[in-house]
Amino acid sequence: MPSIITEGAMSAQGYGFGRKAGGAVGTVGIFALGITGTASTTRNKYTFATCTSTSAASASAASYNGSAAGNSTRGIFALGYVCGVGRSTTRNKYTYACCTSTASGVGAASCASQNGSAAGNSTRGIFALGFVPGGGPSTTRNKYTFATCTSTSAASASAASQFGSAAGNSTRGIFALGIVSGVGQSTTRDKYTYACCTSTASVGAASAASCGGSAAGNSTRGIFALGDVSGVGQSTTRDKYTYACCSITAGVGAASAASCGGSAAGNSTRGIFALGDVFCVGRSTTRNKYTYACCSSTASGVGAASCGSCRGSAASNGTCGVNV
Repeated sequence: MPSIITEGAMSAQGYGFGRKAGGAVGTVGIFALGITGTASTTRNKYTFATCTSTSAASASAASYNGSAAGNSTRGIFALGYVCGVGRSTTRNKYTYACCTSTASGVGAASCASQNGSAAGNSTRGIFALGFVPGGGPSTTRNKYTFATCTSTSAASASAASQFGSAAGNSTRGIFALGIVSGVGQSTTRDKYTYACCTSTASVGAASAASCGGSAAGNSTRGIFALGDVSGVGQSTTRDKYTYACCSITAGVGAASAASCGGSAAGNSTRGIFALGDVFCVGRSTTRNKYTYACCSSTASGVGAASCGSCRGSAASNGTCGVNV
């Protein structure tokens, strides 16, 4: 099976919090497709109620290996590797209500980076930068404040890493570190507490060392697709992380195909997982719907991506923690 290190993948996942003005939360997820043959500006809008996928406002530049987090009104997309530029500090603000995207006035990352991950609550998104020029895998995280569109430093990761994934609820974000400098694929996860901007290492370790995964969750659990598993390659394995007890249950609602380099977004009842690079297939249009209540997953009737892709990112106006 191809390795994530050579095949490359990263997704990161953003989940909104709070009631959306003028309507119910958790209606759409925005998927930046990433690589669709080359780096792409393409984004798709996934509508949870109908399980359909349509076009959405494009990114400001063709890119891949980015990350995303958001709240009920907007998603913030760190572009990652930008075609013709390289690793970038650029972020785009995607506004759900009018399906528009802008790079203007959006707090840039503290340094150029790619292969990061992100999670957030109603007021902030926490971005693990991943790989930074001249430094390789990094411990750096940024705190993006939605109200002011500004970015500042945040509590560092427990180890320099890249190709991770993240999900969270209204009080904490859980970051799977992915590839750890000097170690390789890792089982380590960090708990980032929003209220005090602290990070604690080694909470509820993954069931296997892995990288290039994706994650989505609701107020009680985060679902982590492991991606590329050490000694196995592309995998169907997902873990359920329970916030209340910091515990892991392995092998819940497996993916419909072994894959890595996917992305995920969701609302209070389901997570939508774009599989990314599928074993023996390559870049895929397949998405899975993971239903939290019964820990089940299906590829049937789930709106496919507009074209085969991998190394993308996703955010939604679905909420974790206070969705009502």
